[in-house]
Amino acid sequence: MKTIPKRQEIDNQYKWAVNDLYSSDEKWELDYEKALRLAEEPCIYKDRMSESEEIFYSALRESEDTDFLIENVYVYAFMKYYEDTTNPKYQEISGRAQTVMVKLSEKYSFMVPEILAMDKEIIDSFLKNPKISHYRHMLMDILAKKEHSLSQKEEALLAKAGNMSDVAKDVFSKFNNSDVKFGVIKDEQGREVELSHGNYAVFMESNDRQVRKDAFEALYRQYEKYANTLAAAYYGNVKQAMFFAEARNFGSTLEMYLSGSFIPVDVYKNLIETVNKNLGFMHEYVSLRKKELGVEKLHFYDIYAPMVKDVKMEIPYENAKEIVLDALKPFGADYVNQVRKGYESGWVDVYENTGKRNGAFSWGAYGTHPYIFLNYTGTLNDVFTLIHETGHAMHTWYSNNNQDYTYAGYRIFVAEVASTCNEAVLIKYMLDRCTDSRERKYLINHYLEQFKGTLFRQTMFAEFEMETHRLAEEGRILNAELLNDVYRKLNEKYFGADMVIDEKIALEWSRIPHFYTPFYVYQYATGFSAAIAIAARIINKDEETLAGYKKFLAGGSSLHPIELLKLCGIDMSKPQVIQDALDIFAQLVRSWE
Repeated sequence: MKTIPKRQEIDNQYKWAVNDLYSSDEKWELDYEKALRLAEEPCIYKDRMSESEEIFYSALRESEDTDFLIENVYVYAFMKYYEDTTNPKYQEISGRAQTVMVKLSEKYSFMVPEILAMDKEIIDSFLKNPKISHYRHMLMDILAKKEHSLSQKEEALLAKAGNMSDVAKDVFSKFNNSDVKFGVIKDEQGREVELSHGNYAVFMESNDRQVRKDAFEALYRQYEKYANTLAAAYYGNVKQAMFFAEARNFGSTLEMYLSGSFIPVDVYKNLIETVNKNLGFMHEYVSLRKKELGVEKLHFYDIYAPMVKDVKMEIPYENAKEIVLDALKPFGADYVNQVRKGYESGWVDVYENTGKRNGAFSWGAYGTHPYIFLNYTGTLNDVFTLIHETGHAMHTWYSNNNQDYTYAGYRIFVAEVASTCNEAVLIKYMLDRCTDSRERKYLINHYLEQFKGTLFRQTMFAEFEMETHRLAEEGRILNAELLNDVYRKLNEKYFGADMVIDEKIALEWSRIPHFYTPFYVYQYATGFSAAIAIAARIINKDEETLAGYKKFLAGGSSLHPIELLKLCGIDMSKPQVIQDALDIFAQLVRSWE
């Protein structure tokens, strides 16, 4: 039986260089102890920020230096934890890191209320000081949120409550990454294989329908067993969101989460409305899939199977790296050379191991290079995941190398643009070089999957979140029955009459980690749409767009997301960008034959 390797069995060249953050756990402990001491010492600037320019600046600088310290402490601890979530040592240090981070947040929670309580004339006079004027954009963002900020005492209380706000997320994470086991199924060769988060996607792309069905049923069998527990975790996370939204005088949780990036609620609703108006395109795709697979009834375990049979692209990681580097050439030699350097110097954690967190992401701390976390299995999807996360990493690299710590971190609204733009150039690259008609259809199938999975699926997720948060805000209890019902109806609407709505698909909400970061997933869809437009212009050698895109990557949070995208000629306040992407999807479906 093929089993998942242990962490120590994987060659070090395929592991990320966490020691670039801290050379040892002992070095980490020194910074952790420093952070802990800082957390236990009162801030000497409390109740004094309006006294003088020097005190005002010193308070801002001390808070920022502390943020830099705790970011390194926190990122290292959780990177080690994600390597093997069953390791008790890193369970413990990640918990300590989270606790001290909350304490430090509490320590400096006085700052925003004090800034908001200051007379505008005083702040204006302070901003004439060159050292303070650097913080102008940040301070203006704070002042813009005055109506949602509370007194110092209330802010301190909310900071303490923050220690409990991640409980539901932590419960889900430990269940999903450590506790749940899916048992054994037989692969295409009849061999017994342990089913995991990592290889589930591989089985869903199998040409053997029985393998797909067995994997689907085995996976959801476990989520069904724990549906009530998982519903309680999801509801708990919605309730903590409602608590903070109400405490901060927001009209809804949706409004609160979007306000952090200065995104109008209409942008979110425009996405859902525009996609809903174009669901006929999705239904056409489902009908095409049913026809191409030659099945009497199309089930959800058929939705990822390649529509072109007998074409299986197995791409070893070393090959994938070279494909990615070649595909990225439209972005310029400077971009490509930096990616190559990153791949060769410990940016990437490549393969799955027992206990490793599932999925993929890019992360890091300012002052150190970015990191890429994968569970690479050799599929075409994995190549796209590699270039996707490389986009995130390069966005971070450009921001960190062009902005100081204050403005290096970019908002989540623009976070998916660089990653998806990379995917768009990859599909164009592969289609341009494909000479086999069946392989070409296979790649077009993959492109359709990107639209389906990113634009349609993530919008459906976004609609699920909007609906369930709305129900909770109206006083409904989000139990498993209600959540299943909402999710089932959305699947019926999005996939149409030619799709069999399998009973177990109603449970899919229970396995989506992103739902524990409320109102995040819609940005995959908006980012995808923006990226399609940007990539098309860059591929067509539009030098102005390329120059604007590099400025966008380097912008960090020095501008609001909507303004950053305008550097690339993209206006997300209007639905046209979404509609243009949907029209491309429709063209692909209708030109399939």
